[in-house]
Amino acid sequence: MSFKTIFIIVVTVLVTVILMQNQDEVLFKVLWKELYVSKLIMMLSLTFAGFIIGLILGRPKSKNEPRQIPLEINNNNEESANFSENKHTLSEEDRDYIS
Repeated sequence: MSFKTIFIIVVTVLVTVILMQNQDEVLFKVLWKELYVSKLIMMLSLTFAGFIIGLILGRPKSKNEPRQIPLEINNNNEESANFSENKHTLSEEDRDYIS
């Protein structure tokens, strides 16, 4: 048996023992109303709600394809034209160094 299986069994047994020891009724005040509810029902419902929330938050994320974010290109033609014009302004020494 794996660790996960043993852990689930132990937690289930502990929750069952705790729930069975708390069967008396308790007074709950909800807004203006007073309700007598069994501790067993309240604890069981909160345990179930916690389990559902844990399942929802613990599930693996969906594997979506990576988003394609378009690049913004502004005045690309002007920049390339300026680059080619600047190429002719280099001195002979700079051209020799680059090549």
